[in-house]
Amino acid sequence: MSSIPVIEQTAGKGAARAAARRGGGNHRTGFGAARRPGFATYGFLGAVLLASIFPLYWSFLVGSHDNTVLSRGIPLLPGGNFLANAAKVFDSIPFWKAMGNSLIVSGVTAASVVVFSTLAGFAFAKLRFRGSKALLVFVIATMAVPTQLGVVPLFIVMSKLGWTGSLWAVIIPGLVTAFGVFWMTQYLRDALPDELIEAARMDGASMIQTFWHIGFPAARPAAAMLALFTFAATWTNFFWPFIVLDPSNPTLPVALQLLQAAHFVDYSVVLAGAVLATVPLLLLFIAAGRQLVSGIMQGAVKG
Repeated sequence: MSSIPVIEQTAGKGAARAAARRGGGNHRTGFGAARRPGFATYGFLGAVLLASIFPLYWSFLVGSHDNTVLSRGIPLLPGGNFLANAAKVFDSIPFWKAMGNSLIVSGVTAASVVVFSTLAGFAFAKLRFRGSKALLVFVIATMAVPTQLGVVPLFIVMSKLGWTGSLWAVIIPGLVTAFGVFWMTQYLRDALPDELIEAARMDGASMIQTFWHIGFPAARPAAAMLALFTFAATWTNFFWPFIVLDPSNPTLPVALQLLQAAHFVDYSVVLAGAVLATVPLLLLFIAAGRQLVSGIMQGAVKG
């Protein structure tokens, strides 16, 4: 009987044991002794929390009033005009179509980045082939190239393919990222024991089977974090979609820009739209909070 299912079940456990062995020395020498966080730590974390929440609160605050109130100064408490401003958003722009486009683009891009980055990360971290180090250095070096540098040639390519104005022009350039490859390479290099791969290979598993049953389960915490960050980055991306998409077929950031008239900007309506566009991201991070914390903690243990 094949032992691949057994090996698959132990992939995550093997990564945890490897991390525990690396951190065990601290406990034996006493440097890893737990200490109760002091008042300064809680105060600092509280300040960071308030600074993180303030932009969203400010947007809701302005979006809950009208311009008559805002012209006299920004109140400290929310008003009761948010639903009216939200209705103006729905009437002024194709909000629901833009949200659907953003969901499609962000979802497809996040899934693609996770799959391709995990495959490439597994190859760079655990396979030995000629030129692997040089190729990885090249991939990492591309992160230093400004995105704006490739806008003109990329737009020409999309125009030649006839994709300008369609969602494909936004999805295709983001199918894989250098950061995703680097992230998964670093994680799998430490989290996936070589013994599990050797055991699967001795059991007759192909390299694809080894990746699917061993590599991917071990990479789930890092893959979840990569998916969240990629989804959020794609959801809020304005620059490239603004260049290649038509105003009739926008993503949410492009649609919100349409709320700004040529000679007058109703900031209460614009920020009400910004709050509405942020709600799906908040729900996603709340739903995936456990995976996010798990990925951060495992990364801290590896570091």
